[in-house]
Amino acid sequence: MVFLAAFAAVYLLAACTPVGQRAENSLVVGYADQARVLAVSESVGLPPLTAEYATIGAGIALIALVALVRRRWREGAAAVGVVVVSLVGAEALRSVLPRPDLVHAPSHLTEVSFPSGHVAIAAGLALGAALVASPRTRPYVVAAGALWLAVTAGGVQALYWHRPSDALGATLLACACYALATRLLPRAEPPTVRSSRPGAGSRSRALPAAALAVAALGAVLGSAREDAVARPLVFAAAAFACALLIWWTAVRSDVKSAVKSAGRPEAPRLRG
Repeated sequence: MVFLAAFAAVYLLAACTPVGQRAENSLVVGYADQARVLAVSESVGLPPLTAEYATIGAGIALIALVALVRRRWREGAAAVGVVVVSLVGAEALRSVLPRPDLVHAPSHLTEVSFPSGHVAIAAGLALGAALVASPRTRPYVVAAGALWLAVTAGGVQALYWHRPSDALGATLLACACYALATRLLPRAEPPTVRSSRPGAGSRSRALPAAALAVAALGAVLGSAREDAVARPLVFAAAAFACALLIWWTAVRSDVKSAVKSAGRPEAPRLRG
């Protein structure tokens, strides 16, 4: 799968080469409490940066409730599977994937952190929610999930909990789980027919641009620090890439499903 190949490439380049290690180590300067997201997280809470287990439980419960209301049992089970496998997979891989010290870095920069469990929570829940959403509401669900993921991915980097590769790796893992789930599920309902009302087409074309613009803003705000400007922009770029990945994954899945449901002309048969 493309996502798993990209996951392996990100890990090998960032964690197993001197160039990758030096590049990411150079981003960790200063203290964690200089991240602007810390004040927000401590004052009002910003899941999953806080209350990780409560976030997982509430997210799975919401997915199950939507599946129950819509009577989409298989989609609900697959969505929960996406969440669980994304999170468990991230935790398991972090415990077995080594990070050799190739550049003689200080001890606090040699800890294994790939992939990020916090980002896996946000990405897995966002894609799980997209899986049980109706075709009409799915773009809006994915847009909200992309914003949440962008802020989360930016925040864990600004707090120095994770490196950019950690956020990208967790998102790629969640995308791989979603792609597998959509491939195994039968097409339960036809794609939504575009409305013929005036302006409907322009609104549908404007939604991706608006959603990604808001996600980009969330990535910048989540990545902000008091002591630097350039380094947080690197964090924001990685966070926005995470948001772009889940948007593309969900939209690509819808397009492929629409093509399948449209059907193809039967190939001519040779007669003996």
